[in-house]
Amino acid sequence: MTRYVISFDDGAMDHIPEQDLPDVGRAAHAVIQEAMNAGVWVFGGGLQRQRASVVAMDGSVTDGPYPETKEVIGGLVVVDVAAREEALAWAAKIAAACRCAQEVRELMPDPEIDAMLRQAAGR
Repeated sequence: MTRYVISFDDGAMDHIPEQDLPDVGRAAHAVIQEAMNAGVWVFGGGLQRQRASVVAMDGSVTDGPYPETKEVIGGLVVVDVAAREEALAWAAKIAAACRCAQEVRELMPDPEIDAMLRQAAGR
């Protein structure tokens, strides 16, 4: 299985009238439940609209994002699926529910982290 990040930009849902947001929330939660039932859901959530804090290698903290940043993530979902086509199908469902386009990117596999997760889960 391969993990994919499905995400949308901050502001991508700004076109949705406030009175429609409860319907969007219900639709998004239905897709989340479907992904959980299918066993592909790993993690997801929306991000608070705020400036990010950038932590440097020396631990110093500055306000971000960097000025050249044009887009920031507004929300994301991580799914664990057999093929990219399946990730794209989940992205299409999320796009329809959230009424905005979704970006799909494959996460780099890391067998050592997978082993650590299995050990932490007691498997």
